[in-house]
Amino acid sequence: MVEASISGEKILDGLRVSEDDAINMHEYFQGKIETIPKCWISGLEDFAIWYTPGVTEACRAIIEERDRVFELTLKWNTIAVVSDGTRVLGLGNIGPDAALPVMEGKALLFKYLGGVDAMPLCINLRDEEEIVKVVKAVEPSFGGINLEDIEKPKCFSLLERLKNELSIPVWHDDQQGTATIVCAGLINALKVVGKRLGDVKVAMVGVGAANVSVERLIVKAGVDERKIVMVDSKGILSRSRSDLEKSEPYKWALCLRTNFDGKEGGIAEALDGADVCIAMSRQGPGVIKKEWVKKMNDRAIVFSCANPIPEIWPSEAKEAGAKVVATARSDFPNQLNNSLVFPGIFRGALDVRAKGISDRMCLAAAFEIARMAEEKGLSEEYIVPTMEEWDVYPREAAAAAYEACLEGLARKKTGKEKEYEYAKEIISTARRKFEQLKISGLIRRYKKV
Repeated sequence: MVEASISGEKILDGLRVSEDDAINMHEYFQGKIETIPKCWISGLEDFAIWYTPGVTEACRAIIEERDRVFELTLKWNTIAVVSDGTRVLGLGNIGPDAALPVMEGKALLFKYLGGVDAMPLCINLRDEEEIVKVVKAVEPSFGGINLEDIEKPKCFSLLERLKNELSIPVWHDDQQGTATIVCAGLINALKVVGKRLGDVKVAMVGVGAANVSVERLIVKAGVDERKIVMVDSKGILSRSRSDLEKSEPYKWALCLRTNFDGKEGGIAEALDGADVCIAMSRQGPGVIKKEWVKKMNDRAIVFSCANPIPEIWPSEAKEAGAKVVATARSDFPNQLNNSLVFPGIFRGALDVRAKGISDRMCLAAAFEIARMAEEKGLSEEYIVPTMEEWDVYPREAAAAAYEACLEGLARKKTGKEKEYEYAKEIISTARRKFEQLKISGLIRRYKKV
């Protein structure tokens, strides 16, 4: 979500909404999701099937074959959205209570866009060991875990530990989701400007959870890691930054793998001679200056993704010579939005009962997102689909699910076309249910006072 305050109003993903409306609508509906039955109930006698004594047969079946839990319970389609509230949107460390509206909103997006049932799970813990214990303890109830808005460097180690210690997919959207959509955007932006992944020089502004994962995925997509230059708040990552070896080892590893030209300095020097700028740092404008973009190579690409204000305004980047510009905002062309990714990838992972979500699954989804946009016709202002083009979700679900099968991560095998049709039906059914609830009046229309 993009949020900025302007004269007592907020810009929410490009829509001007008063602060009173935002509070009043949340208060009116008292939350955004609820639990309702989906099984057939004709009368109280049906509970002899759904509860005691009939339910014991389902229990016995799972005792005999553990994986039948995916067939006989909600586990096959249910994930937990887990957060400690330490790094929420542009608000920072606000705690689990204040983070709950965000996690609930994430659950709403999961259902509406991917047909995935998601449960917000805000936990009043900060210690990594304790968070790991809690997530491992609740694993039996869920088919996947979405980690959300967790501070670094804890977010890195937490993701890796849980991926290794759980038998269900664990995903951190700030890392994997961001990396997937940026990778898709880069694939198509390079097609627009007529350059190849393996040839371009890439400057990356910001070395947080997002860009660290972006770097890893675009390298796997074909970018030459030696031609990447990364910049944190103290300057370019290089072998001279030996101070990072003990204090921030993940950055030190990047110092050793990137920047083989040995560049030194800051953002200006990193952009000099670069073909691509991927910025995910602090709010702008002015973090990236026009004169720096002018020193980039011809037909340059600028992804300026800070929220809510990008590091440089798209108009300024264009005036400085950038050919393709993208942001995280919906009120500019080329929105690189995680919401294009996580509902579809999780849909595919859940449908094949995946044991994890790999980088290759993310790459498969990224190339499918890029392919869909290319089929519709690429341009300087259209490099990825929009959220309204909802066929992107079953398509990436199919790509991710099929890749999981190829990698041996799937408990349930499928074909790409079969999964596409299956995912499309689940997602369209979720959307139809929502529309019917509105039409029937069971979801009441909010009326502005």
